Amino acid sequence: MIKITTDSTCDLPDALLQENDITVVPLGIVKGEKLYRDGVDIHPADIAAHVDAGGDITTTNAVNAADYYDLFSRLLEKYDAVIHINLGAEFSCCYQNAQIAAAELPEVYVVDSANLTVGIGEMALRAARSARAGKTPAEIVAELEDLRTRAEVSFVMERLDYMKKGGRCSTVTAIGANLLKLRPCVEVIDGKMSVTKKYRGSMERVVAEFLHDRLDGRTDIDTERVWLVDSAFGPELADAAREVLQEDERFGRILEGKTGCTIFSHCGPNTLGLVIFRKS
Repeated sequence: MIKITTDSTCDLPDALLQENDITVVPLGIVKGEKLYRDGVDIHPADIAAHVDAGGDITTTNAVNAADYYDLFSRLLEKYDAVIHINLGAEFSCCYQNAQIAAAELPEVYVVDSANLTVGIGEMALRAARSARAGKTPAEIVAELEDLRTRAEVSFVMERLDYMKKGGRCSTVTAIGANLLKLRPCVEVIDGKMSVTKKYRGSMERVVAEFLHDRLDGRTDIDTERVWLVDSAFGPELADAAREVLQEDERFGRILEGKTGCTIFSHCGPNTLGLVIFRKS
């Protein structure tokens, strides 16, 4: 048997994790000089309340090599092999730390997803499906390495104050964007985040325009399933996005996730993401 593991940036719903026997390793979240575990003893609402009360933005801690080693060695007592799918190596040293641990153990395979959020999650789901189908670790890793080159992860953000507090944009940029109601579109390109467009207006309107920009006229998309992920505390963003995808009528399944604390710490509330995969 092959065990699939990933980290808490995968943002998969608990039901899918349990159904596919995927184990999630929580990243660390530092709030008020105290270390918490993403999705275990801290949640996005806790971060939002802290920031809204004037607190500093939470920071994130990578999983260390010792914790990876403990997890992998425990799993190898039950499973023949472990395939671990990490947050993109350009975003964190989790991948490097997992590799260090894997080098000390047999039959542990570490894959750099080169992706974020449910882009990682979909890779983990497909790996679990291939494991159930009886594929070998080498075959599954090869599939994942191909899949990551076909992933398109993009999102639109309502607020820039989280990125400003985290040092990822200047105060002037953030104030200007907020005054003009600019909503940046960020894409993961070659494993790195790039701002590719700026929208303007209400988030519901921006979400619709963003999705049409990403999907209209495309014939290269794998339409078996599409992912939405958001960091909102209400249903409005997801509802607006789901309506666009349902009107599109191409997708076999529309799957939805919520950002965990690691992603939320950088994007803040009211961010909407889309994850699709190009055809092979």
